[in-house]
Amino acid sequence: MLKKRTPRSAALVLLALGYILVCSLCCKAQGALLMEQPYGFFGTLNPTGHDAIYFARICADTPVKLRRCGPGEMGSVIARYSDISGYDWVAIPLIPYLYSVEDAASVPERVDRPTVNRLRDEYHDAHLLSLGENLRKGGFLHGGWAELVGVSYERKMYAYTFETTAEQDDDFIAMMNDSANRSHFQLLFNNCADFSRRVLDVYFPGKFHRSAFPDAGMTTPKQITAKLMSYAKKHPEINLQVFEIPQIPGYRRPSRSNKSISEALITTGYAVPIVILNPYVAGGLFVNFLAHRQGNLIPKNHLVLSPDSLAILTTSGGPVQDFANESTQDHGVVKGGSAVIPSASTGASSFKETVATHE
Repeated sequence: MLKKRTPRSAALVLLALGYILVCSLCCKAQGALLMEQPYGFFGTLNPTGHDAIYFARICADTPVKLRRCGPGEMGSVIARYSDISGYDWVAIPLIPYLYSVEDAASVPERVDRPTVNRLRDEYHDAHLLSLGENLRKGGFLHGGWAELVGVSYERKMYAYTFETTAEQDDDFIAMMNDSANRSHFQLLFNNCADFSRRVLDVYFPGKFHRSAFPDAGMTTPKQITAKLMSYAKKHPEINLQVFEIPQIPGYRRPSRSNKSISEALITTGYAVPIVILNPYVAGGLFVNFLAHRQGNLIPKNHLVLSPDSLAILTTSGGPVQDFANESTQDHGVVKGGSAVIPSASTGASSFKETVATHE
């Protein structure tokens, strides 16, 4: 004869189920693909831009060693660079990566060249000497440590967030720390986007492989972003959200939109000599561009993050954007199709204030 469940045992079951639910939510964090716009003269020659990967739960023990984040830490940005003392990848905390400072409250609203150089030099002397005292700062022809910090003074970027589990992040930390961190950078077939592609393939196995089209076998930031968005439409459980991280004005002219290889060749000055030298090649590039257009990768309702509201990147669940139907949510002031996330000083009480190559 079966015994009836007592009220006390039923309460214990409900408590256990609630505990499991809370644990499952706590075990999820966020990663993000950062599609960074091209800038400057090199960005005119190569308008594909730059890719990096942000993880909310993974922090930099050193620029070349990863660990789990502690309480209050906001994660790190990991990317492949050239000319960084022979290292293949470097990890930088989120706020310094974007603004060369360690506290969001210290981010200037506008900068000039002396300010950017001072902030970068101060952060380098405090945290980057382990990369080598003779590491070059960088310039037009060669990369350097200036690529690693203050990126938002150079360009605008878009963060495409996705959920990760603690097990995935721990496995990734172990894999990166155990592998040889030796430079494999090659602009055409082993660039920053190839690095991001391999990282995403660790989290979503078999989904991010090299493609012959639309970029002739080369991997570009726009191509990887399109693949992530396509994957998210088929797998809404990763909860893809799109955020804009604006360029801080004053140091450079505004950065430009990312382009694919074929798009760059037919929509810039490259098109004229290609048509003159071989109109058939030009026609083929145009057909390739039309056949493999990657569409609009920036939803109309994307949200703009200020330095004080970057904490939203550390929380899973996507409370402010429905990627599937792109409906604008009432979490900020809508300007030009984008919702601006207010900082703590303007009353954004819904957000926790815990304080992510020049190609």
